Amino acid sequence: MTLVFSTINMKGGVGKTTLTVNLATCLVRDHQKRVLIVDLDSQISATLSVLSPQDFGKLRRGRRTLSYLIDKVIRPYIVRKFSTPDMILKSVCDLPGLDLLPGDIELYDEYIVAETLYKRTAEAADSQKFAEVWVQFEKKLMQSILEPIRDQYDYVLMDCAPGYNLLTRSAIVASDFYLLPARPEPLSLVGIQLLQQRIAKLKAQYDPTLTANLLGIVFILSGGLFSGRYYSQVMQRIKQDFEPNYLFDTTIPMDVNVAKAVDGFTPAVLSTPNSSGSRAFGKLTGEFLEKLLSVT
Repeated sequence: MTLVFSTINMKGGVGKTTLTVNLATCLVRDHQKRVLIVDLDSQISATLSVLSPQDFGKLRRGRRTLSYLIDKVIRPYIVRKFSTPDMILKSVCDLPGLDLLPGDIELYDEYIVAETLYKRTAEAADSQKFAEVWVQFEKKLMQSILEPIRDQYDYVLMDCAPGYNLLTRSAIVASDFYLLPARPEPLSLVGIQLLQQRIAKLKAQYDPTLTANLLGIVFILSGGLFSGRYYSQVMQRIKQDFEPNYLFDTTIPMDVNVAKAVDGFTPAVLSTPNSSGSRAFGKLTGEFLEKLLSVT
């Protein structure tokens, strides 16, 4: 059975993309899983972590990105040439089993979404309210995009943008679990708290059994003041808010090789497999699979 995950945090710069691409790569390389990375962030960091800008440019000119599929859901009345399988890049980084659904710097036009849904409200025979139409669209968006290819993978990992936009909410509804990367910093803690509050509201809005549950919080360490002075304080506050099973024991250490890997458009676990950060991601992946065994 395919399991779908969202990697999310309200705050940016906490390591969402780093976690997504390196975890996905370790699952394929070390555990022979079939994994799809889905880039839901208009910064396209996940896409450029496994693909060069030149190759991405070619895809975008050919409209072979996630943006095409989103527009297909928004405006289904337009005849389309491509579907989800046509957008998948196979064996990225020359690693069979690691596939990518590329993101785009312009994923969707908010005005077109609002205009389309307003028209649906006006045309609805049962006089649905705009809010009801929006909820139905939000629920359907990512589910319908993933449905044609979902059974081809063991895991689908969706890298979400910072904040809480339409795609992130739709991803949460379409996911079985979500991963929460964080820095041991006070503002990162605030991001966790805000996200948990909003997901609680989302669960109340939808069927809770069809909305993602937290698999765990992964701490990715950062340098400077927070790496030592505040680390224990932040961790203590986290432990007060979450049960131990929601905290990954493995933390990702500071490692310049992880940051530099982006310049080579290759995950760190492939470009520098013996670095401290890469070894930590390997250990984290084993813990990830153990957690899944305990909850599925």
